[in-house]
Amino acid sequence: MIEQDYTNKNILLTGAASGIGFSQLTTYLAAGAHIYALDYQKIPLQHPRLQSFQIDLSEHDLLQTLIKNIIETVDFDVLLNTAGILDHYQPSLDTSLSDWQSVLNTNLTPMFILSNAVLPSMLARGYGHIINMASIAGFSAGGGGAAYTASKHAIIGYTKQLAYDYTAQGLHTNAIAPGAINTPMNAADFVGDGKMAKKVASQTPAKRWASAQEVADLTLYLTSPQADYINGVVVPIDGGWTLGH
Repeated sequence: MIEQDYTNKNILLTGAASGIGFSQLTTYLAAGAHIYALDYQKIPLQHPRLQSFQIDLSEHDLLQTLIKNIIETVDFDVLLNTAGILDHYQPSLDTSLSDWQSVLNTNLTPMFILSNAVLPSMLARGYGHIINMASIAGFSAGGGGAAYTASKHAIIGYTKQLAYDYTAQGLHTNAIAPGAINTPMNAADFVGDGKMAKKVASQTPAKRWASAQEVADLTLYLTSPQADYINGVVVPIDGGWTLGH
């Protein structure tokens, strides 16, 4: 039986205001966790076990100051690096340096900052989970533009290196690679008659989009005691999309 009791567990979650992050937020709250949630948007939920922080993760100095203050009084059991932005499928020549930096400053660098912030406590206690949100764009081209694809490939590499370096000290590090997930981030695919959404579904062996809750449920499993032997793995949740790409 999968243990889903997170009573007295502290979770640090980015991208919590909508989509996958919001589903993770409500899922871990339902499991009893205390959650410290970060997003540049206001998080549309209040709960006695939720502390919300409205912050732009690409403001790295502010992020470092915030997390330094939080970890003075909180030891985190789980870090969920979920926040990310798209790049509108722009190829390299159509990507400005500022656009490139914006994507990496949001998708990649905050994972490094927050992981380094929580790691000392996790390693000192010999236990902790880090789940990084990758993408099918981390496996191959076509799931995003130049900046997004580069960021997701880098996230997978960083995840594997964290596992390689720290698994022996009790850290459990994995990544999730979503495919077509029906979230506000992908709302443009459903505009009008939803032609793009239908096309994506047709290219997916499962012939459908997934819900954000399905990704949250996978996350909950990966941070459960039953998943302790899973380390440095990138788990696709894509309806079989990667089988043909």
